[in-house]
Amino acid sequence: MQVAIFHQSLPNYEFTPLIELPSIAKELGVGRLFVKDESSRLNLSAFKILGASWAVAQALTKGANPKTIEEVLAVLAKNNLPTLVAATDGNHGRAVAHMARRLGLDCQIIIPKGVSDQAINNIANEGAQVTVIDGTYDEAVELAKINTSKLENGVHIQDMSWPGYELIPNWIIEGYTTLCVETDLQLEALGVPPADLVAVPVGVGSFLHSVLAHYRSKPHRPVVLSVEPVGAACVLKSLQAGEMISVETVPTIMAGMNCGTPSSDSWPYHKAGVDAAVALTDDQTRVELRKLNSLGVDAGPCGAATLAGVREALSTQSRREEMGIKKDSIIVLFSTEGSAANPLS
Repeated sequence: MQVAIFHQSLPNYEFTPLIELPSIAKELGVGRLFVKDESSRLNLSAFKILGASWAVAQALTKGANPKTIEEVLAVLAKNNLPTLVAATDGNHGRAVAHMARRLGLDCQIIIPKGVSDQAINNIANEGAQVTVIDGTYDEAVELAKINTSKLENGVHIQDMSWPGYELIPNWIIEGYTTLCVETDLQLEALGVPPADLVAVPVGVGSFLHSVLAHYRSKPHRPVVLSVEPVGAACVLKSLQAGEMISVETVPTIMAGMNCGTPSSDSWPYHKAGVDAAVALTDDQTRVELRKLNSLGVDAGPCGAATLAGVREALSTQSRREEMGIKKDSIIVLFSTEGSAANPLS
């Protein structure tokens, strides 16, 4: 509840659309299919602001559960202004930079190779100091750690955890809950039963953690489908290994999901709660991106990946039966970014 109250206080807050796509439901042989479209979230083209805004607010008020951004500004007025630091493959960095600008703070964002020029420009236009490295996302996170340690008053706002760094990532996970709550309320308002399957795009798995924590607390437990790029399937490979592992990553159009190591605090939730996991090629995602765009859904590659993932997961009757997906099942795709966040060249 505290998270929702804070988000509702932010300028331009409103529920993002839940779009029904009957033609896709028919293609997939299910009852109804909906897309939770995050392309308009607080005018930032992606859902990441939900986690970043709450984590920044909590970090700067030392966990005081502020109800408004004005409460955060009041705390800052009494203290030395910090510098926010984050590594990103796109949307998280823009969200952190946006919060820094709103709060009048300096911000440093570290970006790995493979992120689009548009995504980099989006971050720079928020006023952040941007550093692009010739390295991976994991290497960008390491540099962000180093840069934070060199600052007199640096605050590292990262959407993945590691031993000794769990509090801020967990605030980010709490922030993402707003997306799930909105979806539930929107389905209810339409007179639609709870979803039977939700498809989640996955990088380090913090959003997946949030989805699992939310839906595993409900009487109706939907199938949770994890969707990753084939060249950065750290959660899938960890599930197959039965332990958290890192993988070498390769460039992908799903830049926001191009992560090589699961978030350590989230991994136990992945292991215990994920019902199915798939890894996709760029070509699979491109096909579904064009389809969604043709149907009026403003999806970027990470958003379209959920449709590609569902199509892959439901490709055989045996897999459908394993997941309990029937002709009347209800599916929700979490389309976490719009085309403006990560446009294809």
